Amino acid sequence: MSLQALIFDVDGTLADTERDGHRPAFNAAFEEAALAWHWDVDLYGELLAVTGGKERMRFYAEHHDPGFLAQPDADEIIRRLHAAKTRHYLAMLEAGQIPLRPGVTELLLEAHVAGLRLAIATTTTPENVTTLLSASLAPEAIDWFEVIGAGDIVPKKKPAPDIYLWVLERLGLAPEDCLAIEDSANGLKSAVAARLPTVVTTSGYTVDEDFTGALAVLPDLASTQLPDIRLMHQIKKS
Repeated sequence: MSLQALIFDVDGTLADTERDGHRPAFNAAFEEAALAWHWDVDLYGELLAVTGGKERMRFYAEHHDPGFLAQPDADEIIRRLHAAKTRHYLAMLEAGQIPLRPGVTELLLEAHVAGLRLAIATTTTPENVTTLLSASLAPEAIDWFEVIGAGDIVPKKKPAPDIYLWVLERLGLAPEDCLAIEDSANGLKSAVAARLPTVVTTSGYTVDEDFTGALAVLPDLASTQLPDIRLMHQIKKS
């Protein structure tokens, strides 16, 4: 069983985007819409249990502002808020305010040069992915990734396996030929449900989560090279 592809999550895995990227972008969108919502660091950490930005806003409203959902156009407002949040977030990426996590650039370069196939499996929007890669890695880095599964292309988001199954189908590979790299328990559950061997690199928000089923749990990828990744992939599950 040889490793043929790496499949990366994005938020928290490629870059520590949640606390200092998505969270302030959400708050900027709320302020712009004159909406009296504000997500501080701790609250946003709790909200991350809900996967997907639009889903996260709906969950928050259900528990903190149920009157918001009583509006007949609540779904449309959420859609507009998410579009505004994405605009603010992309501006931060383009300004270079959200760097890649330690070791990510080196591993991606090494895998690309070695001819390993690369893919993305995330719930964040496609624009977030492509802008992060081009701004933080290289303008041509988008082309390194053969498949980018992002946004609302599948009906169920992580921890459902749908996004990984979508990516695997387009790669034309069996799960055992790939390795997923995640940062959260929800992401791990999604990958494992798709039968993918998975390595976890914890982020500040996920360090205390349960990662049972991961091949390895690392603080980051700073000291991890392609031979290490290949060795992890060879580990057999009991």
